[in-house]
Amino acid sequence: MGSDCLFCRIVAGEIPATVVRETPRTLAFRDIAPKAPVHVLVIPKEHYADVATLAEGDPALAGEVLATAAAVAEDEGLLGDGFRLMFNTGAYGGQEVFHVHGHLFGGAPLGPMLARDLA
Repeated sequence: MGSDCLFCRIVAGEIPATVVRETPRTLAFRDIAPKAPVHVLVIPKEHYADVATLAEGDPALAGEVLATAAAVAEDEGLLGDGFRLMFNTGAYGGQEVFHVHGHLFGGAPLGPMLARDLA
C-alpha cells in the first residue's frame, strides 16, 4: 500500500510503535489509546483492507494473525482470566484504519460486547 496507510508505515519503521511480538509476517504493538489494561493491535505486515479481504486473499496469513494474537495473550498473562479479540470491519463495524487489525483486550473484566443494545 502507499505511504498513506498508518500501519504500513509502522511496519516500514517510519512511525514508532511499542512492539510486543513480531514474526516474519505479523506484528503486534500496543494501542496508543488503550481501552483496557492490555490493548494490543495485531496486524499482518502485508496490506489487506479488512479481515474479510485477508481471509479470502491469504487464509494462511489470517491464521498467522490469530496465532500471533494467541501468543501475545499468553505473553501478557491473559489465558487464565480470558481476553477479547475483535476485528472491526467497514463503517458499520467501526473500522478507522483500513489495514486489517485485531484488537486484543484483557487484564480486567471487559463488560458487554456492544456499548448499547442495537436490536
